[in-house]
Amino acid sequence: MAQPFQHLLVPSDGSERSDQAVERALGLAAALGARVTFLHVQPRVPVSVLGMGEMLDAAAIDRLAIAARQESERILNEAVAAADAAGVPAAREQVSGDLPHREILAAAERLGCDLIVMASHGRRGLGGLLLGSETQRVLVQAPCPVLVVR
Repeated sequence: MAQPFQHLLVPSDGSERSDQAVERALGLAAALGARVTFLHVQPRVPVSVLGMGEMLDAAAIDRLAIAARQESERILNEAVAAADAAGVPAAREQVSGDLPHREILAAAERLGCDLIVMASHGRRGLGGLLLGSETQRVLVQAPCPVLVVR
């Protein structure tokens, strides 16, 4: 008989759907006696700066980077607090990268996670095709099973 999942990786971007994935992951982890690692991928260049680099001075870019780090901290702190309340052992990872799916996959490998629990943001049709989906990319390339929360 296969061993139940022991270490869940839960990427979160702080959205309502990601918060739902955090809740589901915590319920599953509690039922299995598993631990979780929450992951937030912070863009290297704040998204709001793209295409505006020549219009912003270095101090403004620094302030945006600090705000992005603070938002990442908030997202992870809330997830860990929810894990504490649920009695689930939790760790946190904060990484920077331009391609979140690559950072999620790398973290799953590096940390030895045996399940990734993440949200689907529900892009369908042409929007999903053109924009792609971080969840879809993780599903295709993951080194372990992926549970998608809708």
